[in-house]
Amino acid sequence: MAVAEDTGKAAADSTSLESRAPAGEEHSAQPWTPTVIAEDLHIVYRVYGGAKGRGSATAALNRIVRRKPGGGAREVHAVKGVSFTAYRGQAIGLIGSNGSGKSTLLKAVAGLLPAESGKVYTDGQPSLLGVNAAMMNDLTGERNVVLGGLAMGMSRAEIEERYQGIVDFSGINEKGDFITLPMRTYSSGMSARLRFSIAAAKDHDVLMIDEALATGDKKFQRRSEARIRELRKEAGTVFLVSHNNKSIRDTCERVLWLERGELVQDGPTEEVLKEYEKFTGK
Repeated sequence: MAVAEDTGKAAADSTSLESRAPAGEEHSAQPWTPTVIAEDLHIVYRVYGGAKGRGSATAALNRIVRRKPGGGAREVHAVKGVSFTAYRGQAIGLIGSNGSGKSTLLKAVAGLLPAESGKVYTDGQPSLLGVNAAMMNDLTGERNVVLGGLAMGMSRAEIEERYQGIVDFSGINEKGDFITLPMRTYSSGMSARLRFSIAAAKDHDVLMIDEALATGDKKFQRRSEARIRELRKEAGTVFLVSHNNKSIRDTCERVLWLERGELVQDGPTEEVLKEYEKFTGK
């Protein structure tokens, strides 16, 4: 069980989420088993640059090391006092304008970013799937399936057993034997579909998906949404970041709405989306 807190770096600890569930909830009932708890979470980026905020990375590093005049850090308060509890079996949508802190929040839950203050508790191992997640472009899709599976903790036997299902789900080979070609030959949509297919092949305690359903055609989006529903039935928790309100409606029963790093609303999908659509005028 991982805990990220105000230590200046990500920290790991063991604690009982069962005892931290909201008062009055039935802990033994699956929907009320907490998987993620965020308590007054603050995430701050420090961006180093010149007085006008411009310059190369090398110049910024020189200013840090040499402490040149005009250097220093600009703080970006990306997440501001966010608190929520996620439960096993839920699919939760994260919505908000660009730059509202959605992806930053997911990275903090995954343990990839330290908390400036506040805490994040997770039960099980969170897995973050982002459209921009790195793949090894010089290796074939086949090799990336193996490496991706190993990185998620699957055994070679499990990967071999699920390999064909991953390829079929991604649709990579529908127009040719692309799985044996280097990833650099794939379109961005093909790469994203393969990443989602690898991640979705494993049963996750907490799966976080950053815009993955925005890629691919309608057929693949339907397959992705169906797989997310299966993951929920298998007692996992799914977080979905998306600007596609239809995907949120079709997939999630709960929504967290962030704006400028603050949690504006947390509630049933339709209720929150109606308010968000009034706010955006869409």
